[in-house]
Amino acid sequence: MRTDFKRTARILTVLALCAVGAGAAAGCGSAEAGNDGGKTRGTESAPRSEARDRRVADAWDGSEAARQWHEGYHPMGAVVQLPGAGLLSDAADRRAYEIGNFELRGKLPAPPGGSGRVTWRSGGSLTTPLMDAEKAYETLDRADSPGPRLTVTGARLGEMTVVTSRGPATVPAWLFTLEGYDSPLKRAAVSPSTLPRPPIGPLGQDVPADVLAPLGGLTEVAGNGRSVTVVTHHGACDDGPAVEALETSGSVVLSAAVTGVEDGPCTSELRGERVTVKLDRPVGDRIVLDAFTGRPVPYTEWPGNAPGRS
Repeated sequence: MRTDFKRTARILTVLALCAVGAGAAAGCGSAEAGNDGGKTRGTESAPRSEARDRRVADAWDGSEAARQWHEGYHPMGAVVQLPGAGLLSDAADRRAYEIGNFELRGKLPAPPGGSGRVTWRSGGSLTTPLMDAEKAYETLDRADSPGPRLTVTGARLGEMTVVTSRGPATVPAWLFTLEGYDSPLKRAAVSPSTLPRPPIGPLGQDVPADVLAPLGGLTEVAGNGRSVTVVTHHGACDDGPAVEALETSGSVVLSAAVTGVEDGPCTSELRGERVTVKLDRPVGDRIVLDAFTGRPVPYTEWPGNAPGRS
């Protein structure tokens, strides 16, 4: 179907908002980021609404919301860790993991009840309710496909390390035994803290995507903290997305936009792409914010990134 790009831009904005609304991990449609095969795009030509990113930074820096954010548990890295060196090189196992096609052939432990403790390497801890093994398994088993499956034969409660907004943390985790693997698949047994009420509201959906667009999520923070990689959305008839950063002492505000937009007919196709943004100094404990939504950028798994063994 053919449609005018302006209409397409509005559709893309709505779909991207669905993907990040309220910091949720799941989207509200069937569109998926992941058309570029893992390529990244430079950020030199990104247009940016400086007035908006400055307002977002000023609203968050030193705010009550920022204080609550810094006291919470907010993952900025994977809460699922694959066995040992990764999945077998067999493409079937990687595909099963990517789509969430699991099979349970064992008994999961009864709910342990009580709370677990998140402990930060830099100091401090937080007590939070434990997720039971069945709920943790359900977050893995998202598909019901007749294709290849990863078989879970049991689970026990243990620990894992998760990268968070406050640095690395040791968290309770369910260690799932997989058929054919000597080491377990780990899934954090605690949920992220509730996001604080933002001190600034989101922009409306009538803002053109070539001016400012919402981000799809955060996929990686570099080991040295000097760059972040985010998912962005764009259409089939443009030059792709670009992102710029406004850095303050308390936050990193990311402004995304679609470049090379031209009037005229275009297919209404949503594409997702990773963009890596270099920073002037390490992220540290600063909050990574989306200029469009006015909210922290949530961590998201990038589709199709399950590593295999060499």
